[in-house]
Amino acid sequence: MQILAVDDDELALMVIERDLVRAGYQVVTAHDGREALNILRRGEIRMVISDWNMPGLSGISLCQAIRAEDANRYVYCILLTSNDSAEHAVIGLSAGADDFMCKPFNPAELIFRVRAGERVLSLQTHNAALLEITKLAESRDPDSGAHVERVQNFSRVLAKRLSGRPKYQEQIDADFIRLIYAASALHDIGNITVPDAILLKPGKLDEREYEIVKTHTEIGARTLEAALGQFPDVKFLRMARDIAASHHERWDGRGYPTGLAGDKIPLSARIVAVADAYDVMTTKRVYKPAYDHEVAKAQLLAESGRQFDPDVVDAFMQSEDEFLVVHQWSNVLQLV
Repeated sequence: MQILAVDDDELALMVIERDLVRAGYQVVTAHDGREALNILRRGEIRMVISDWNMPGLSGISLCQAIRAEDANRYVYCILLTSNDSAEHAVIGLSAGADDFMCKPFNPAELIFRVRAGERVLSLQTHNAALLEITKLAESRDPDSGAHVERVQNFSRVLAKRLSGRPKYQEQIDADFIRLIYAASALHDIGNITVPDAILLKPGKLDEREYEIVKTHTEIGARTLEAALGQFPDVKFLRMARDIAASHHERWDGRGYPTGLAGDKIPLSARIVAVADAYDVMTTKRVYKPAYDHEVAKAQLLAESGRQFDPDVVDAFMQSEDEFLVVHQWSNVLQLV
């Protein structure tokens, strides 16, 4: 992440730059507010650490100018000041500052506040990206919204179950669980390019039609890769890309699009593969009736170690009641 540091005091600027670089950040510097504003207009930087008192365009004026700009991305502003009064804070907040630090500051506190700002920016970008892309994904099929929500909930249940196992404790934490809930919503985004005549066909697909359907994995991955170019700091998009690309791979290597096998398949995709398959089996589609839970369970068990990761199937077996609750509530909500 790039951070813009602004201060007319060269020594103070060097200290800020040193502390940020040590923490792994890329730093761009400016010596006054006008120089900083010109840098920000390039659209590459989303966080500014600025001194309050500077000749010309002060830190307060810089914040006001940033908020007045018609920018596509929110810029997080931290002001450095020697005055910690409540009145001073009100002035800064009114000008559009997000946070304050008093000079002289502790380097550890600076990094803590920067990371807090990163979380805010990540959440804002996450929500914007998810909203736009999910709208696109759900626009094709009136029944897809409920399917997406169930897959999200099933995936979260499975991830939570796996997180309690020593084998997965380093891979699955609270952040992973939040991410897979968001990212799994986009598992079939590639279907936006599949013709309605195929996507909504009531009968069995022929070989040509099936090959067209299979392209949704690669198309989905490319779509999300393009989104990553616009939102490079959004972790859930990286996971969503992996899920879109690989949720039809098979544990035995006979899946598509690339024939990945076993642990070569991203864990997130292995989880969503089970969640998606269960929901497809237990809900009515234009080409099939809904199967009951026991039939779906038997199919998952039969394909454990073949189509599906055995650990994920085992997590499903330990979470049957939760799956049934999710499915029953979804049915109730559709009737309301």
